[in-house]
Amino acid sequence: MENLVKTKQLKLEPWNKQEFDGLVSSGRKRLTDANNHSLAIESRFDLAYNAAHSLALAALRWHGYRSTNRYLVFQALPFTFGLGSEVWRVLTKCHERRNVSEYEGYFEIDEQLLRDLLRAAQVLLTNLDTLPLHP
Repeated sequence: MENLVKTKQLKLEPWNKQEFDGLVSSGRKRLTDANNHSLAIESRFDLAYNAAHSLALAALRWHGYRSTNRYLVFQALPFTFGLGSEVWRVLTKCHERRNVSEYEGYFEIDEQLLRDLLRAAQVLLTNLDTLPLHP
């Protein structure tokens, strides 16, 4: 993490309870909505991806870092939660698919990827719920 600070990919910034709580709340609500099977798969994917991003960003902020790079918050998960590649690789793949969809208009999401994304986001939420309160 220190190398990312040195290269200005991350900034050191004190933890902020209001911001942290807002990110977790947003992630929790989006994850709940992403599990609504009456929504289109595109909508569910967007909700689940943004839930995962909010939750991963909350973890990064809890540790006193800030990133403006969406991708980096997922890459930091081994540090912020000690999570293995089975979680962050799913999130990285979803980030790539999201970018193709957003910037090229090509949506390549299937039910299995959505299920994997929902599981990964739930792992993040579960880990956040176990973090001790910040002083």
